[in-house]
Amino acid sequence: MNDRRPALIAVAHGSRDPRSAATMAAVVDQLRAARPDLDVRLAFLDLSAPSVEQVVDAVAAQGHTHAVVTPLLLGSAFHARVDLPGLLASAGARHPGLRLVQADVLGPDERLIAALRDRVTAASRPGNHRLGVAVAAVGSSSPEANTRTAEVAQRLSSDTGWHTHICFVTTEPSVTEAVSRLRTRGATEILLAPWFLAPGLLTDRLSRAVPDIPLAEPIGPHTALTEVILDRYTSASPVGLRLSA
Repeated sequence: MNDRRPALIAVAHGSRDPRSAATMAAVVDQLRAARPDLDVRLAFLDLSAPSVEQVVDAVAAQGHTHAVVTPLLLGSAFHARVDLPGLLASAGARHPGLRLVQADVLGPDERLIAALRDRVTAASRPGNHRLGVAVAAVGSSSPEANTRTAEVAQRLSSDTGWHTHICFVTTEPSVTEAVSRLRTRGATEILLAPWFLAPGLLTDRLSRAVPDIPLAEPIGPHTALTEVILDRYTSASPVGLRLSA
């Protein structure tokens, strides 16, 4: 293969819920539309196909010598720090002619917070200045990671003036606590805003916990997500191979 651009392997978490894989496929379709010059592949860490190993094998079989593995993950937790590097080390040993570079996670990028704002705006009543937003994330066993995620709610509030509160699926504060605190602060309309890339079993669990609270759409195939993924890809691409469209 003569194309010097590294392949972009976008690695999503994976889920038993088919909506999750379908959403991530739409995200990757949007990437391909934005950068038709790149070989963009979708892989999953678990529960969905194709696996990271299968995609790396396919990229190597196509003759690529470089690939940038870009985690479609909002936080730098165990999957990004341990699971994925281990998978890439094994794949690299199988394919010594293919250089694999792991890009940074998506993180609480300002553009993704703006996308979250768009999802809330689409689900809320126009002109309500006493809107309360429960920003819901998975949660981590690391208090430091949860503190970093809580900054998403704080930054959303700073950008919009909305009342916001963070909540988690797997730890405290829960979504019911967040809703209660927003009501105490005078919010007249409350929305649940998932800090998730795709719908799935966890977003359903959040919604069931507060069935009277509307649920905004996850970030999904938003143009901001496309921009951030491509930025992570470009930053991790080997010097000399960072070719723009």
